[in-house]
Amino acid sequence: MGAIRLDGNTLSTTEVSLVSKGAKVEVASNAWNNVDAARKVVENILSSGETVYGINTGFGALVSEIIPEDDLAALQVNLVRSHACGIGEPMSIEDTRAMMCVRVNSLVKGHSGVKREIIEQIVTYLNEDIVPVVPRIGSLGASGDLAPLSHMALALIGEGEVWVDEVPTKTSNVLKEKGLIGVELTAKDGLSLINGTSQMCSFLANADIMLSNLLPIADLISCVSLEARECSIKPMDERVHEVRPHAGQSMVAKRITEIMKGSAILEAHANCDKVQDAYSFRCIPQVHGAVLESYLKLSSTVAIEINSATDNPLIFPNPANPGPDEVVSQGNFHGEILALCADHMSHAIFELASISERRIDQMVDPSRSKLPAFLAKNSGLESGMMIVHYVAAAALAEMRGRANPRSAFSTPTSAGQEDHVSMGATACWNLLQSCNHLSQVLACELIIACEALEYRVAKPAEYVNALYKLVRKISKPLTGDRSTSTEIEDVAACLRNGGWLSRIEAEHGRLPRLVR
Repeated sequence: MGAIRLDGNTLSTTEVSLVSKGAKVEVASNAWNNVDAARKVVENILSSGETVYGINTGFGALVSEIIPEDDLAALQVNLVRSHACGIGEPMSIEDTRAMMCVRVNSLVKGHSGVKREIIEQIVTYLNEDIVPVVPRIGSLGASGDLAPLSHMALALIGEGEVWVDEVPTKTSNVLKEKGLIGVELTAKDGLSLINGTSQMCSFLANADIMLSNLLPIADLISCVSLEARECSIKPMDERVHEVRPHAGQSMVAKRITEIMKGSAILEAHANCDKVQDAYSFRCIPQVHGAVLESYLKLSSTVAIEINSATDNPLIFPNPANPGPDEVVSQGNFHGEILALCADHMSHAIFELASISERRIDQMVDPSRSKLPAFLAKNSGLESGMMIVHYVAAAALAEMRGRANPRSAFSTPTSAGQEDHVSMGATACWNLLQSCNHLSQVLACELIIACEALEYRVAKPAEYVNALYKLVRKISKPLTGDRSTSTEIEDVAACLRNGGWLSRIEAEHGRLPRLVR
């Protein structure tokens, strides 16, 4: 495929995902004029001897310290070195590439004041697959993702470590092998590299893509359970949702109605004596739909953020009135909107996993399902799907802890200068982990629902049958007890990466979507 074109305005989370997986990038030719104009403002301020924060002053609580011109390069290098103090496990190579992509896209908007060479160095690293080793923990989600981005910047100047065959290796050695050199930092360069929301965005872009796969297939999985339990889809009647017209609720009801077309199982028990199904089946549109609306807000927020200028100060070139007024100290680095969206989404997908676990309980309990206890072939001697339910409940407990907001904790830093922070990096990482757990809970529901389908004589709907066949390539019908650990993880991965969803939609038609 061609290189992803970065212009500061049109980057999508899909493109971020492609770059994270190795796609090359290029800067749009029309972006360079803005980059150069902003850099000219910085150079003019330096030549005039004016004092402007971020250009020739100290940082944070040291804002009043004036730095001589001869020390400005050292100031930027010292900034990067001192702030590169992250801890914990390294960010994944994919998340680090995503962070680099978002950072360079922000810089090419032309409001940061960096010289061209800074942008070109990040582009070269991405295209040469030179990926810095970045400890995950260190950002407070305000003043940008300072510590993680400083580790990235450290590699750009030829210091720190980068990955070689998944092994941390001295950056200087790798650059020498490739015939490259570290970039030299000048006024404003280091600060612009490290002061932005790029780590937060990398995690959120990853979560956005994952949820774009998980939410539609969660509806399809619920339909497998509906078929397995011989439930009614009368609650999906569009008249019901017209009188409570929440967009997500209506869309999920429409989606389930489409999925369930032609179900022989539905037809076989159309006139059964069951009056109502349990809430976990009857209220799928109301719960799944609410989660869908939360996701659309998240997706819209991420789309804006990855095309935003988020460092401080920002440059607004004004040739008619040059000078300090072209530089604005502000707070676009503050990740509150990202933190709140991530926290809300973590809570929302906990609810999605919770209703999924309740459907599991309905299928393995013989008093309600009228099926063998835990779907075992020889109940008592065998446990069947009993512990698969336990595993789903355990993953749900993990999500319950992650449903608590990370943004509710702020601690003053930098001698009180940075007195309110978002904890956005923590919130965004937390969401990413919850997405993984959601896929595991849904995998448990799907495997159990497919096993319950073995007891139905009539054929399920085509969409349901297509998903059933894919599951059976990984998880065969029970013939006796066996370990299903690997099966659960493999099914969860297929749900997360979207491969199954794409295949089913290619064969049977695209499911209805809400667009932001």
